[in-house]
Amino acid sequence: MNSSYLSYNIKPKKSIGFSQNVDIYEMFDYHNCKVGDEMKKLIIAEKPSVGRDIANVLGCKSKGDGYLYSDAYIISWAVGHLVTLCDPEEYDPALKRWTMNSLPIVPPEIKLKAAPKTKKQLTILKKLMNDKETESLICATDSGREGELIFRYIYMITKCKKPFQRLWISSMTDSAIQEGFANLKDGTFYDNLFYSAKCRSEADWLVGINASRAFTIHYNVLLSVGRVQTPTLAIIANKQKEIDAFVPNDYWEVECDFGEYKGMWIHPETKETKIAEQQIAKQIVEKVKGKTGSVSKIENEEKKQPPGLLYDLTELQRDCNKKYGYSAQKTLSIAQDLYEKRKLITYPRTDSRYLSDDMKPKVASALKKLSYTVYADFTAYILELDAIPFNKRIIDGTKITAHHAIITTVHNIKLKGWSDV
Repeated sequence: MNSSYLSYNIKPKKSIGFSQNVDIYEMFDYHNCKVGDEMKKLIIAEKPSVGRDIANVLGCKSKGDGYLYSDAYIISWAVGHLVTLCDPEEYDPALKRWTMNSLPIVPPEIKLKAAPKTKKQLTILKKLMNDKETESLICATDSGREGELIFRYIYMITKCKKPFQRLWISSMTDSAIQEGFANLKDGTFYDNLFYSAKCRSEADWLVGINASRAFTIHYNVLLSVGRVQTPTLAIIANKQKEIDAFVPNDYWEVECDFGEYKGMWIHPETKETKIAEQQIAKQIVEKVKGKTGSVSKIENEEKKQPPGLLYDLTELQRDCNKKYGYSAQKTLSIAQDLYEKRKLITYPRTDSRYLSDDMKPKVASALKKLSYTVYADFTAYILELDAIPFNKRIIDGTKITAHHAIITTVHNIKLKGWSDV
């Protein structure tokens, strides 16, 4: 191409095959996509903030409408899910009316369409992905099932055929991004992850569409039924029923003060401390009051308590709720902020509580960074040892799926101005 502008030969109002009823060319100037003349790799991030972080590392300082670029790379992004599944009436207009006779709705192939609010960004991606100056793609969406689905749906709906690689990182620090680009994998390596995500997405659609219509028609009231939300609601409702049905009963316990310590009366057979009748409790008190007791048995037992496992998202949410009263969503939001914006922790949406063997040097570096903060007292002992005492409760690659446990990064930690909790 001789011009320094991308040329698309696209007329306004022309459909691009996202859906029969979808038009993503409204009010957009397609000829302001200046990226240069050389063949480039197109990197697609999940959100603009991540795209900018990657651009800073790769030196992509030139700006276009919806993307950044350099001589070697173009970096653009999704804005969450740019692509969604078609509604029933988009397969057959008659399905717009909810009737029991039309159920179940099971299309031979579930189709995709552009999400209405983000059509412009999808248009930008389609042009960049299929332009002749783009030689290949790099998927840089979040390293997980949902991130994989976001990229693949964009890839499918734009009918892109170009090869792509996958950036898989667990930290947003500059060094982690550089390391990730040095170890890109072929996109097909993550095909099974995509199939899993696609299966989940389509299962949600099939259950949600059919069950919601069936229950709404049957009960004559709008009811939203979902693959996850409905079982979860059932668990909450059943627990509430148990709470409502609970009948409290009074009971008594007998406690004896021995001066240096206290003891509880225990039923010799049931080993229970609870006494159903107050009169019986008083009788026990009267029998032992002022009497001399004897020690019949002394038992010593040595127990070992292993250190706690590292955090996955679920355990982090539990602890934050116990200690600070945070909701699961608030904890996730804070963790996501620490991961993306402050770059202080690794990928938070993990279900693993272990690290891989190659993480040992990173753990040592992270501990050294923490030693210059308010956490110095906690790290001093470990750093004074000849070697960090790793064990199977910390390092176990067999128990890692997509991501390792949540740990701190080696990024510079600046706690000034932060709140206590």
